[in-house]
Amino acid sequence: MSVREDIAAARRRDPAARSGFEIWLLYSGLHAIWAHRVAHWLWTHRARFLGRMVSQFTRFLTGVEIHPGATIGRRFFIDHGMGFVIGETAEVGDDVMLYHGVTLGGVALEAVKRHPTLEDGVVVGAGAKVLGPITIGARSAVGANAVVTKDVPADSTAVGIPAKVRARGESGKAVDTAALWYI
Repeated sequence: MSVREDIAAARRRDPAARSGFEIWLLYSGLHAIWAHRVAHWLWTHRARFLGRMVSQFTRFLTGVEIHPGATIGRRFFIDHGMGFVIGETAEVGDDVMLYHGVTLGGVALEAVKRHPTLEDGVVVGAGAKVLGPITIGARSAVGANAVVTKDVPADSTAVGIPAKVRARGESGKAVDTAALWYI
């Protein structure tokens, strides 16, 4: 996982990005991801208090809360980093993109797997809540403000409250996933 790879991922996904320098200096979502890598290393090397400290300081600076126990893949991108919560047992695959205000939250009080797993290539729209030990399958999309509490198979779209799942293109028309984030 490299800073260059993260910056390149941000440039691919954000049409407003003007330069790698701008992304490196100003993108709070990337700053939160980079700080999470430090916090996660501390967490996995038995320095849990320090890991939580880094996590909370990062939340104060960026508005993005990623628990140091969460597992984050490569080329993860947070667009408009503010108001995020990613819980302790959440697992995020490679090439995942989250828009502002997303929660990957838990629904149990026991020390078990209680947060979602997002497989590779998932996109989650603004304000969506993905709750519980569920799996969002590879290359799936979760629409803006959806509340997802059940597994979503690969190559699907989940929209609504509670989220209804459809295979992409199920209605006979191609699904414009870019439009989902602004619903």
